[in-house]
Amino acid sequence: MLKLSKKAEYALMAVKYIATKQPESCVTAKQIAESYQIPYELLAKVLQQLVKFNIIRSFQGINGGYSLTKSPDKITLIDIIKAIDPDYRITECMNEKSSSNECSHLDCCSIRDPLMKVQREIDKVFKNTTITQII
Repeated sequence: MLKLSKKAEYALMAVKYIATKQPESCVTAKQIAESYQIPYELLAKVLQQLVKFNIIRSFQGINGGYSLTKSPDKITLIDIIKAIDPDYRITECMNEKSSSNECSHLDCCSIRDPLMKVQREIDKVFKNTTITQII
């Protein structure tokens, strides 16, 4: 079933951490990594991706770090997950464009449609859950 990647988990953890520290100051990648015992290098890449998708912003310099681009009640889990794993899904064939090249059982599969319904429900939960709700 659905399992988020480590990168997506780290992204959720990082955004939550930043949300708990705002609006006081910027948060550094080092602070987040140490707080959650996350590999710094991997976290830095995740944070760069979140900046690219305008979920957080980065500030350079001695007082630099990261802050949210908007209120935590406006950032949903799906925003963060899709920034890191744009193609997340329960199984490989959940993509509407899946072909028999990707799955030899696509033409006779009896679980794809029910699993697509499950995927939509999971998506709905992620879309309706904000960072504020997990703080």
